[in-house]
Amino acid sequence: MSRKNPAIDEHIASAKKWQPEMKALRRIILDTGLTEELKWDQPCYTHDGHNVVLIGGFKDHCRLMFCNGSLLTDPRSLLQKPGEHTQAGRFIPFTTVAEIKALESELKSLLHAAIENEKAGVKPVYKTTPEPIPEELQTKLNRNPALDEAFAALTPGRQRAYLLHFNAAKQSATRTSRIEACTPRILAGKGIHDCICGHSQKMPTCDGSHKFFSETPAAR
Repeated sequence: MSRKNPAIDEHIASAKKWQPEMKALRRIILDTGLTEELKWDQPCYTHDGHNVVLIGGFKDHCRLMFCNGSLLTDPRSLLQKPGEHTQAGRFIPFTTVAEIKALESELKSLLHAAIENEKAGVKPVYKTTPEPIPEELQTKLNRNPALDEAFAALTPGRQRAYLLHFNAAKQSATRTSRIEACTPRILAGKGIHDCICGHSQKMPTCDGSHKFFSETPAAR
């Protein structure tokens, strides 16, 4: 069994919901030998520095999240996609400890398979089909050379995230509104999910540190 991280003890103890479920998942994960860390304000379990799984508490469930879950064989269809456009991540939701215990054998199998994939260096193959540029964005790019240059300088992943956000709007007015709202981010070279608080040290993924600059001690 891996050593427990005191930061995770504190994290679970301060959780308003799902403490028993988090403890049950933690026990199963630590039995696999993964290293326990606190990342993005969540218990994260790694192999040689690579993220394998996380435990997250949500409003209506606690979930076990596999970072590269799309690679796993899942005969019982336990794994779910967090979002329509998610390519690699998968999760399993739980609402009781009994549910976790009932699936303990399957969870261990999935965990060991995920670890073996990390050891072997197996990575998901991401789809690279380009998202269409909406007419509203193209018009704005044509009229604003600075924005055109800034958008072109973004990484393909950041460009795709913006295009997914814009194209998800069914109405032209909504697409235009979204483009206007995101323009300052694009000009700043930031992705739609990047932290722009200036306090995060783990760009492009915000580590949540900005929350502690915006909250008073009493609000934490």
